[in-house]
Amino acid sequence: MNKIPNIHPGEILLEDFLKPMKITAYRLSKETHIDQTRVSEIIKGKRGVSIDTALRLSKFFGTSPEFWINIQNHYDLEEKKRKLDSELGKINTFIYSERNVAHLSV
Repeated sequence: MNKIPNIHPGEILLEDFLKPMKITAYRLSKETHIDQTRVSEIIKGKRGVSIDTALRLSKFFGTSPEFWINIQNHYDLEEKKRKLDSELGKINTFIYSERNVAHLSV
């Protein structure tokens, strides 16, 4: 089964904000006081959105910082789940019951 590609926050920044609004990475860098290299690395998917960057992007675009942090957290979580997939498959889910509690408390 093919998995849906995990979308990096930089792709969302580029495709949903910069391109439609006709804003260059250079202008975003200057307006938000974010280093131009950092903006470029985020757009290329080589760097994540930090708390500092989320605050600056939210102020500039009129979004919440949580919007950017949630996108980053979702991306990070999906990446880690894919890397740990086989290991997570080996972990049994604990089912709580009174019998287990009595047994564990012995």
